[in-house]
Amino acid sequence: MCRHLAYLGPPVTLASLVLDPDHSLYEQSWAPGDMRGGGSVNADGFGLGWYPEGDVAVSGGPVRYRRNVPIWTDENLPGLAGSIRSGAVIAAIRNGTVNMPYGQAAVAPFMHGTWLFSHNGQIPGWPDSTLKLAERLPVADLLQLDASVDSALLWALISNRLAEGVPPADAVATVVQDVEAAAPGARLNVLLTDGEQLIATTWTHSLHVHRTAESVTVSSEQFGPHPWTEVPDRSLLVATATTLHITPMEGRE
Repeated sequence: MCRHLAYLGPPVTLASLVLDPDHSLYEQSWAPGDMRGGGSVNADGFGLGWYPEGDVAVSGGPVRYRRNVPIWTDENLPGLAGSIRSGAVIAAIRNGTVNMPYGQAAVAPFMHGTWLFSHNGQIPGWPDSTLKLAERLPVADLLQLDASVDSALLWALISNRLAEGVPPADAVATVVQDVEAAAPGARLNVLLTDGEQLIATTWTHSLHVHRTAESVTVSSEQFGPHPWTEVPDRSLLVATATTLHITPMEGRE
């Protein structure tokens, strides 16, 4: 599958999250340590999403940089990532699923309004297994999918709930449970942020969290010298830069 991370806290460079640490996402692109049967490399693209600091933040929304090439081939990335600072970041590297399209539009993070979204996993039986779920969406939402991939539909389902005013944690939890019911065995680790709050799930794949007094970082795999805690499978994580709550997904109403 893929690898992803999210960060909320004092502004840091993108490079300090994605490139510089030991076993960073950059390294995980060719040497992941815990794919759980989801492939061996993550070389089908990468993406960074962040919320600008200072005067450039006038739009209030995130900025995104995506490529459909392995992260190690982008010669511009070290300079870009080393010069940009942000207090809210999502980053991902992609291992594409067989029979799903490749290309930049299929690479996380996905974006709408103030939200950034990433999915690490796979929906089995795609697309037939999700037809009933897709029927719930307005036609306009389906026509505006970034790509014909399971991650884009998953984001559309969550985004639709958000547009209806459903609280973010409830929107994510409900959609994950709906997809699991429609496609048993789905792998549904997701990240969602608006720059202030972070929602994450574990559903088959690994996720770890590192917390300080001022920041929260979650990542598919541990990186750098920090102490990490593994998030239990089938959990819902809700965080800000200074708060963290982890609860079981199963049995949640």
